Amino acid sequence: MSTSQNESAGTEGLLAGVRVVDLAGEPAAMTGRILADLGAEVVKVEPPDGDPLRRREPLHPDGRSLRFEAWNAGKVSVVVESADDAALDALLARADVVIDTPGFAGSWLIDPSRAPEAVWVSVTPFGLTGPRSAWVGTDLGAMAASGNMFSTGDPDRPPVRCTEPTAYAHTGPEAAFAALSGLASGRPQRADVSMTETVGIASMGATGRYFRDGVRGQRQGAVTGRTREIWPTAGGGFVSFGLRGGKARVPTLELITKLVYEDGIESSVLDRDWDSYSPTTASADELRAMEAAIGEYFSRHTMGELFDIACETNLMLAPTATNLVILESKQLAARECFGPVGDIAKFPRSFTIVRSADGRAAPARPSAGAPLVGAGPTPRWSSDRDRDGERDGARPAGAAGRPAWEGTRILEFGSGAAGPIATRFFAEHGATVVRVESRTRPDFLRVYALGPQNPHGLEGADMFDALNVGKRTISLDLKKPEAKEIAVRLFQWADGVCENFAPKAMRNFGLDYDTMAALKPDLVMISACLNGNTGPYRDYPGFGGQGSALSGFNWLTGWPDKEPAGPFGTITDSLAPRFVAAGLAAGLLYHRRTGRGCYLDLAQVEAGIYTLSTAILDGAVNANVVTRNGNRHDAAVPHGAFRCADAPDRAADERGAGVVGDRWIAVACWDDEQWARLANEIGAGARDPALAELSGRRARVDEVEALVNSFTGSRQAIEIAERLQSLGIEAVPVNDFHDCFTDPQLAHRQHLVALTHPFLGEGRYERNGFRLSDADAVVDGYWRAGPTLGQDNAWMLDQLGYTAAEIAHLQELGALE
Repeated sequence: MSTSQNESAGTEGLLAGVRVVDLAGEPAAMTGRILADLGAEVVKVEPPDGDPLRRREPLHPDGRSLRFEAWNAGKVSVVVESADDAALDALLARADVVIDTPGFAGSWLIDPSRAPEAVWVSVTPFGLTGPRSAWVGTDLGAMAASGNMFSTGDPDRPPVRCTEPTAYAHTGPEAAFAALSGLASGRPQRADVSMTETVGIASMGATGRYFRDGVRGQRQGAVTGRTREIWPTAGGGFVSFGLRGGKARVPTLELITKLVYEDGIESSVLDRDWDSYSPTTASADELRAMEAAIGEYFSRHTMGELFDIACETNLMLAPTATNLVILESKQLAARECFGPVGDIAKFPRSFTIVRSADGRAAPARPSAGAPLVGAGPTPRWSSDRDRDGERDGARPAGAAGRPAWEGTRILEFGSGAAGPIATRFFAEHGATVVRVESRTRPDFLRVYALGPQNPHGLEGADMFDALNVGKRTISLDLKKPEAKEIAVRLFQWADGVCENFAPKAMRNFGLDYDTMAALKPDLVMISACLNGNTGPYRDYPGFGGQGSALSGFNWLTGWPDKEPAGPFGTITDSLAPRFVAAGLAAGLLYHRRTGRGCYLDLAQVEAGIYTLSTAILDGAVNANVVTRNGNRHDAAVPHGAFRCADAPDRAADERGAGVVGDRWIAVACWDDEQWARLANEIGAGARDPALAELSGRRARVDEVEALVNSFTGSRQAIEIAERLQSLGIEAVPVNDFHDCFTDPQLAHRQHLVALTHPFLGEGRYERNGFRLSDADAVVDGYWRAGPTLGQDNAWMLDQLGYTAAEIAHLQELGALE
């Protein structure tokens, strides 16, 4: 067994003994870093002149790439002369996990049979097989194909991506979970990770939900749903504040009303019963009047002043933070989110806090900065497995094709997206996932769907259904001691527990980690609230909108001459669950290997910040404020979304009202040769010798973009894509959710699963972004649609050993809801 780099006296990382060979380019560079943080020994294999990422901006004053530094901390660098080098064979033969990005610029194509005992994780833009598997693509192309980019930005501008690569941000932890799922299966196999599919399902199931709602998506700028989400403040800042309803938001809505009135702003529309308020039933005039009064209040105060008020009063409001603002956060400082790594004093060190009741689980953070090229040492991995002759942390290998997490039991507390999406990964891959719910305080996604168009009440929540497919549920009133007793028995039943309540909730129930670990010392548990369970602002309330603002994504998404738009789908709601799933998987493998428990305290905001480590480092080292820049990129010109002609059936689709003319294609040229080929397609104006090199195109970027628009404007997106892809140029249609629903590549990957909900009827449910070659059994995972309230009460209590008479008595007492 190899020794974890994170080991210190008496402790070891969750993935100690796991050997990883990292052959990946930028799209999956984060994956190896995540595994290293969790204790795996990660060897970064490089050619003699180093990974191309070492030459990417931004740069440290000494010339090092901060992007490379961010994603290679904690790794060992080993140089091999070529893909055929015998030294590489020696590493592959002993590897538990191999990560590669076949087809990405600068990546080697290596036969996975050279690593016969490994889980080989391949990250590509569209998947390893299918009609578009040979297409080239980067973050831009994956965002374009996913449906997410179409709905991000302002209605009077092209669709826009975040300045930092959010497809890579989602792919990093998803590929890490894929690797850990392969290890959990106990069998060597290939994990096929599609970036497009990964970031597509991150849109809160919008592609699958198109089957029922027909919503193609639209760009709304600073608006989410029917109300404004991002607001300008005095001094040029912005805050995130949602005018949505539900019990959790009532205190905030009452407080903002009080603050508006105290500032001398009159607004009769705010003088209302907020308990009954819903933005889905309020009239447009009411909503605009509310926005006018609240907007006036915000315009009188700076972003800092408003955040101070929020921290003092628990107002659900967040600053649209820049990287420099993030670096000065008191909450992040208290949780030691930044600290010295190598020679950098404020390095984003981890995405989670790890501890255990016995003190033996090591923190999840790198032990060293990114290595110099070939600094080694080359590991001396033996051919021995662990003492049981099996892969570290894996269960005994079962029959081929068994789902990776079959037999694993996951207990889930919480609401919204961060917890439910995380456990859906396990459900898809065979685990039994049981949600604990309450009818008296239902999940806010159930409440959010209430309205005149929903005849099914709490059971008519389409988004809740999408995020909880394949799970069971039990409904308890945890205020009653009998329900608390059931919950304790559920903890004993479960292999792992996931919760994303506010910090006080589990303590108030008496179900927090410290209390339950005293009863079950080998408990594996992860918490995933907004700001984490420690620090001065741990009780600060918020949802995905506030997470997007606090983590920096709102500031980085949009156009430099306009207010920030923020990414579609409140991005921390989709990013954090992938880290939660990877963290919980690491904890479960740690338990299998050692028999010991552990606790992971993950803050959704910190998970988002972790994925923006490059921008954080640019601020920490160079004091640069990284800001939104539309679709432009420092290493590629052109790089953006360009208008196209409508497809023939576009206007004919009755459910596509309002989208005629809103057609775009993402195009990028990553070297001068690609530009030369594109220039030949465009014509004489593009063949100007002054544009032949990147520096010339950067100097005249507006002109270059106009030339591309002149070429694309009269052609259909698929026509352009097929022609340019044949020339090796990244060109991908910007899909809306209808396009995704009918996408031939997603159809090839069987992305959508047909199931029937008892109230909502037939639906389509999205799979996550990876496939396992020998443990992929989604039929067993997505065996039914999302659960109805209390649907599995009797089944669960029978599993716990309750008799029918006892169950009836609990029902009479009101412990079951």
